[in-house]
Amino acid sequence: MAAAARPGPEELALLEKLLGLPKGNKYGVQGERKVPVLQTNNGPGLTGLITIAAHLVKQARKDQLLGSTAEEKAVVQQWLEYRVTQVDGCSSKEDTRIILKNLNIHLEDKVYLAGNIFTLADVLMYYGLHHVMVDLTVQEKEKYLNVSRWFNHIQHYPGVRQHLSNVIFIKNRLYTNAH
Repeated sequence: MAAAARPGPEELALLEKLLGLPKGNKYGVQGERKVPVLQTNNGPGLTGLITIAAHLVKQARKDQLLGSTAEEKAVVQQWLEYRVTQVDGCSSKEDTRIILKNLNIHLEDKVYLAGNIFTLADVLMYYGLHHVMVDLTVQEKEKYLNVSRWFNHIQHYPGVRQHLSNVIFIKNRLYTNAH
């Protein structure tokens, strides 16, 4: 089976590396749903994928990944919440189909989830969907053409994919103008 980022500690380690942060953060999980936890040296630990990821972005001084305007910040937050509530909660083929359909519609006229800027939402959605995209057939990838185009773009964004397997797409179908 292809390598996949597990939600939580491994995914946060990938993000840490992408952001150029030194290794050394101690991650754990808590509870039945295995919610990520960051052990901090001073003060209480941080809990939750979005909270920790936003903290890492700020620590790396790459706040633009959280959006620049109030509207962009809200859209990024919306997609981060969607990732945690919908994608991570996905438990059936039908759930996956609905998520891919919704994303496909959203991405019809966008390069990135938040419009025309690469954000933390793109990174975490990519990590959250990697295991799904690896298992799609060629026909399924073609059915969700906008998601496939976006995913292929993100996996080639410098530093994002790292050790995760490269998902193969038939390129001549991804970049057509036909809908």
